[in-house]
Amino acid sequence: MSARAEAAPGLGPFERWLSIWVLLCIAAGVALGESVPGLAQALGRLELARVNLPVGMLIWVMIIPMLLRIDFAAMGQVRRHWRGIGVTVAVNWLVKPFSMAFLAWLFLRQLFAPYLAAEHIDSYVAGLILLAAAPCTAMVFVWSRLTRGDAYFTLSQVALNDAIMVLAFAPIVALLLGLSAITVPWDTLLASVALYIVIPVAVAQAWRAVLMRRGERRLQAVLERIQPFSTAALLATVVLLFAFQGRQILSQPLIIALLAVPIVIQVYFNSALAYWLNRRLGVAHSVAGPSALIGASNFFELAVAAAITLFGFDSGAALATVVGVLVEVPVMLSVVSVVNRTRGWYEAPDGPADPGALSARARLSGSPSERASTVKRA
Repeated sequence: MSARAEAAPGLGPFERWLSIWVLLCIAAGVALGESVPGLAQALGRLELARVNLPVGMLIWVMIIPMLLRIDFAAMGQVRRHWRGIGVTVAVNWLVKPFSMAFLAWLFLRQLFAPYLAAEHIDSYVAGLILLAAAPCTAMVFVWSRLTRGDAYFTLSQVALNDAIMVLAFAPIVALLLGLSAITVPWDTLLASVALYIVIPVAVAQAWRAVLMRRGERRLQAVLERIQPFSTAALLATVVLLFAFQGRQILSQPLIIALLAVPIVIQVYFNSALAYWLNRRLGVAHSVAGPSALIGASNFFELAVAAAITLFGFDSGAALATVVGVLVEVPVMLSVVSVVNRTRGWYEAPDGPADPGALSARARLSGSPSERASTVKRA
């Protein structure tokens, strides 16, 4: 496999302070909705088949640069890391959506119900489910790099996750929304999967193939050029969403904090579970880190798009997914810190003993020249 798996993006200043930018955009959106309500309403009415056209275009600008990084040929690496991949798939698809559904029921329908508008609770629950049913795609490369994760494993698990998402996202969302007594608009759900998963994946992979014919450097140059547009589109979407949500937030200022509670608990629970399972299975730390991190973070761009399409621009579901954007960076950076600080515990004598883990530990403990030599041979 070529070195293109090492081409993971760093955590730039924009991404590092994403939560601050999101907070500023929330304030701008609320101010816009209060000062120019007619403009926000006019943008909200620009729909085609229940898809808001301005937001749909912004979502595509967000998603395609992220999917452009994915090389589905990397799924050939799955067999090499089958234990770490097994943990990733199990936590992402068998645990994470269902644990979030339980946390949403516990906090929003039980503990926090007196503080929330009863007519919005179902929508908030739906938004949290949509958030948990969409595993992280792009940002996991950043988290993996910060933990010195195995780049090949990270690429292969993201590629496999995206392939599963094409088939599993709609059924899992429909199942959990049904269990939450929320009517599932199947036609809209399937349309959102086509619009925000199938078509962007096809476009990104076709574009990637064209760029790769001109070499890896050409692909990286294009990725660096278009990444700012992706982040800008995310922030513009937040402004528009909160232009609609402003009055609801001003009337219930605690709502964002209440919605953040199950999201944060879900992040720590799933990352800890995946990290512990990998250690029990004797998986190398360089694989366990990315495996835990992808299970904790979310593909919030897809969740936002699906929430808007299914429930509307001014819905509680859309608001809940945006809260996921707000807490993503600081919470995930704390998980990265935990993974890095516990490396010694993870690699203790009673930890991983398989040859892959020992080899990875030897590479990490060697001199810089030795590590460089090992990477070069790989």
